[in-house]
Amino acid sequence: MHGDRRPLTTPQPYPIVDGMETGDAKDELRRAIRHQRQERSPRLREEAAAAFAEVLATLPSVTEAAVVATYASRPTEPGTAALLEQLAGRGARVLLPVLGAGLARDWAEYTGPEDLLERAPGRPPEPGGRTLGGDAIADADVVIAPALAVDTQGVRLGQGGGWYDRSLKRARPGVPVVAMVFPEEFYDATERPLPVEDHDVPVHAVATPEGWQPLPAR
Repeated sequence: MHGDRRPLTTPQPYPIVDGMETGDAKDELRRAIRHQRQERSPRLREEAAAAFAEVLATLPSVTEAAVVATYASRPTEPGTAALLEQLAGRGARVLLPVLGAGLARDWAEYTGPEDLLERAPGRPPEPGGRTLGGDAIADADVVIAPALAVDTQGVRLGQGGGWYDRSLKRARPGVPVVAMVFPEEFYDATERPLPVEDHDVPVHAVATPEGWQPLPAR
């Protein structure tokens, strides 16, 4: 790993047992990880957000990208505020998801933290500028995606709505996808593989506050 991967100090949830259906295994793992994320203090979240930005500043696919598609984080997610400012500060064009008409997903450009608002309860912060259409992700040179977990084979566990998997299929072929997770959410696929289905889109690298690692995306 590019960075120091220290022994885990937070337990790694893995409530998966033999014979469990894939969908049920995903749901159980999501519940366990979400619960654990709620336990992380605001101070630790803020420290992690700064560390994520530092780590991603060493990842060539990110530093060389003119256009970056990423996300505005909810409070318990790996924080992206420092990353967004860092990307904008070096002149990158940054695309963020927005919820369009009829629950359709869209993209809009990041123009600064003052424009990021929670425009409906429970939704992540969104920019208020002109929406660009669902195919705007094809402009991105790299995608930094949210995740609940990632394993060493590039399997990504998302929130369960399937939107990111559908959106990632619209990215240009060969564009790297980097998932952001906390250290205990990065799993060894030989010992604790994540449940995976045919529609799941693999990721090419994982970033934690301790470093980044390329992955052999399926």
